[in-house]
Amino acid sequence: MKPWQHEHWCIPNVDAPFVAAMEDVLDLYAQPYDPDAPLICFDEKPLVVHGEVREPLPVKPGSAQRSDYEYERLGTANLFVFVEPLAGRRCVEMTERRTRLDFAQTIRWLVDEVYPDARVIRLVMDNLNTHTAASLYEAFPPEEAQRIWQRLEVHHTPKHGSWLNMAEIEISIFERGCLSKRVTSFDHLWQHIVTLATERNTRQWI
Repeated sequence: MKPWQHEHWCIPNVDAPFVAAMEDVLDLYAQPYDPDAPLICFDEKPLVVHGEVREPLPVKPGSAQRSDYEYERLGTANLFVFVEPLAGRRCVEMTERRTRLDFAQTIRWLVDEVYPDARVIRLVMDNLNTHTAASLYEAFPPEEAQRIWQRLEVHHTPKHGSWLNMAEIEISIFERGCLSKRVTSFDHLWQHIVTLATERNTRQWI
């Protein structure tokens, strides 16, 4: 019996809606670069921020920095990550919470400040319940919500298929590079995030 024929073999529920959403996203990824209609992958990451209780022992020849096993829980935050894979560019924003209002404010920032001259922004994101036009209508007057949403061409990844979103890869890089580090404050964490984002943007890494 082949592995995929085994009754306990776990595979995603690849039904028609899954395939339709998957092919929509993959077709989008295959399109050429268009600065007038940038392709942006969006995702977010809840953060639990930890601080040092004792000063870590510094790096010495032959030994890495060592930290005490105890830590201080500084609180929680949320990291919004936008990635433009064809341009090697990413933009990040950190908020205290991950509410509909935070999502709406961040999308307005993307539309009005990051890509103000784009004809349309082709946005790939998952099916989180805050990732909808309704969040904008909750945050802004109807005319403003409509103005912002009409600047977007939204492409949702399949349910249980958010791994098709390139922003997930970027978040995993940030997790290894700075999000898991202990810091002295939220400002300190933000400095780490901006430093890594700037380095990767300079090198146009994806």
